[in-house]
Amino acid sequence: MIATSSQRNRTSEGVRTVNISAFARGALIGLAFAAPAFAQDVPQTLFTNVSVFDGMNEARIENANVLVEGNLIKTISQAPITAEGATVIDGGGRTLMPGLIDAHWHTMFNSSPVSNTLGSSFGYLNILAADSSRKALLRGFTTVRDVGGNSFGVKRAIDEGLVVGTRIYPSGPYISQTAGHGDFRGPNDVPVNLGDALDYQQRVGNTLIADGVPEVIKRTREALRMGASQIKAMGGGGVSSLYDPLDVTEYTFEEAKAIVDTAKSWNTYVAVHINTKDAIKMWVEAGAMSMEHGFFIDDETAQLMAEKGVWWSMQPMDAEGEDAFVFESPISTAKYKDLVAQLDTAIAAAKKYNVKTAFGTDMLFDATLAAKQGKFLAKLGKWYTPYEALKMATHDNAQLLKLSGPRDPYPGELGVIKEGALADLILVDGNPLEDLDLVADADANFLIIMKDGVIYKNTLEQ
Repeated sequence: MIATSSQRNRTSEGVRTVNISAFARGALIGLAFAAPAFAQDVPQTLFTNVSVFDGMNEARIENANVLVEGNLIKTISQAPITAEGATVIDGGGRTLMPGLIDAHWHTMFNSSPVSNTLGSSFGYLNILAADSSRKALLRGFTTVRDVGGNSFGVKRAIDEGLVVGTRIYPSGPYISQTAGHGDFRGPNDVPVNLGDALDYQQRVGNTLIADGVPEVIKRTREALRMGASQIKAMGGGGVSSLYDPLDVTEYTFEEAKAIVDTAKSWNTYVAVHINTKDAIKMWVEAGAMSMEHGFFIDDETAQLMAEKGVWWSMQPMDAEGEDAFVFESPISTAKYKDLVAQLDTAIAAAKKYNVKTAFGTDMLFDATLAAKQGKFLAKLGKWYTPYEALKMATHDNAQLLKLSGPRDPYPGELGVIKEGALADLILVDGNPLEDLDLVADADANFLIIMKDGVIYKNTLEQ
């Protein structure tokens, strides 16, 4: 039996959609003032007959019932739960699990070709980004850590209910040195002198170029002023960028420490685009807490990261085949293959020293690849058990996000099903702890997707 409540459902594309206009919201506010007793009613959703993967424990809680009240998980019980007036959803024994988290996502850059991304107006890019956020949510990714790009407007529109999309932990503009991974200028856009106008990508806040301690402090503060929950710095050479070979260490130790210390003064942390051993060692010693990519991690760097409690944010990528990243430049293609060839070694070292590991996808400039976000999670099965992979994409990723401390835009527990946690939930048709490939096809296998207590997809109704 399924009872529905339109007030708790905002679904999309082929599934019933509820859209409350600004006028209607104003009317509801007026009713709230006119009828206090009505305003006190908190919507409830009761999931019955579900097997709960709580994000923490490998064993599911069988024959469970889960009551969501407002945007929080109120009760989890194997005994019946009485909730008069609640929307009741019979899970039919299926798996109820936490919403997925992508720890390395680019809201502004994931779905549009690089030439279109760098050459289009910022308004157009925001519309593309809002659309890609909606699609990510409907793939079961209820939260993303955005590690570069001005996603503040999209985040605000989502949080205010103007558009549908994921929770976003925004880093805002990259902090990049001249000729670094975040230097998006054309090859002839030099020299740049103090006082010169910023290029377009800097003006719209997708990246900020800074050299020297005073300048990196200023730019880091500007990102924090814009609302960054954490800072993203470019600490080493990259694949898609034009000017920096992979072996380059970006920023001096003094500059790196200045970026980290500025973030710490705001009680948050720095995530660093990085790959080589030398760069990793320098940035770890400078105090950065999240190494992004890190394909050249070895025993020495893994041991150092483990000792310092530093996270490795990794991305499972393929060097060949339909899921390989494609680049226009043969130089970028060669760099990409060099990196991916090191992934087995890096994972082995991280597992050996119990490095805190997060999962992300780093989808860039390709809507077809971005649509495979869940498939890339399933690729973790090459190195991890389904339980390890799912725990990484839920509970573990949430622990990384919470390093933002008071800069956290979503206070409350994410990535778990426990009483008092935020109600981000997926009802899976099957047991992903036995078949990780279920997460690769959200359209077929994710029957219900809830974020913040609101149901955005419910195919059980059809």
